[in-house]
Amino acid sequence: MATTPTPAATEAPTEADGHGYITEKDAYLKRLKRIEGQARGLQRMVEEDKYCIDILTQVSAMTKALQAVAMGLLEDHISHCVVDAAVAGGPEAEAKIKEATDAIARLVRS
Repeated sequence: MATTPTPAATEAPTEADGHGYITEKDAYLKRLKRIEGQARGLQRMVEEDKYCIDILTQVSAMTKALQAVAMGLLEDHISHCVVDAAVAGGPEAEAKIKEATDAIARLVRS
């Protein structure tokens, strides 16, 4: 996401910050709202009997946009939640690593 970093975005997140994406929350919301608009546009295209290939092109664009959000969230999760758990060690670290690898597997299958 090409956003100008705010002072909070340039600092490493802490446990008090919440989830790893918290410093980019506004950018994620903006992107998700844009994707929501794309979904409404797709519905309109079907309602208006637009050409199949044109609809498929928009589906592809929307899919890529969702994948970009997913990759950003995954990166934020690994760099914040997984790293923090790894530093703490123990069963929580193992659980966070398993959680991340499971998420990666789901993304690869989709």
